[in-house]
Amino acid sequence: MIQISPSILSADFSRLGDEVKEICELGADYIHVDVMDGHFVPNISFGAGVMESLNEISSVPYDVHLMIEDPDKYLDTFVTDKTEFITVHQEACVHLDRTIEHIKSLGNGVIKAGVSLNPATPVDLLSCIIDKVDLVLIMSVNPGFGGQKFIPQSIDKVRELSRIREEKNLKFLIEVDGGVNGDNAHLLKEAGADILVAGSYIFKSGDRKKAIESIK
Repeated sequence: MIQISPSILSADFSRLGDEVKEICELGADYIHVDVMDGHFVPNISFGAGVMESLNEISSVPYDVHLMIEDPDKYLDTFVTDKTEFITVHQEACVHLDRTIEHIKSLGNGVIKAGVSLNPATPVDLLSCIIDKVDLVLIMSVNPGFGGQKFIPQSIDKVRELSRIREEKNLKFLIEVDGGVNGDNAHLLKEAGADILVAGSYIFKSGDRKKAIESIK
């Protein structure tokens, strides 16, 4: 079954703890933590302190997505007992191989390294490091804001990644973030996706349980 990682960027920040507790109880597999710096993307979200405040509330691991410039400066601050993935953007890393190694060295080597690709970034730019990553995140919207419309070409990128994974006998997971809903989730799953990120579709729904189940 596909795994789901609800993005707390779309949650009600005035009651964030309750929001996280609820989606965990409703079947979330991860908590997707979107970190934006106002430079790499045109928006500012929150930092490590907000994530850490949820440590005793979340019953599932963190899936941390750093949409920030020069992420190496901040990687250590996002390591907690709940952190499973830390994902950086290919477009933001000058020395991506070094950044991946840095992530995998954190938390006594238990943190998994992810790399994200913007909609206009081709999959083949990961060819030299694809065997080192634990996760590849395909952005199916242009990063920076929640609630955007899904870009259909993202399905082809997922399919291409899935083919590479099979041909090279690799184990990395494929995640998709942006505009995911009950209408396109099955297409992404069929293309080879393992984890789907959904924010507005879940948190703005009148029936969150039904929204999660429609994706799964």
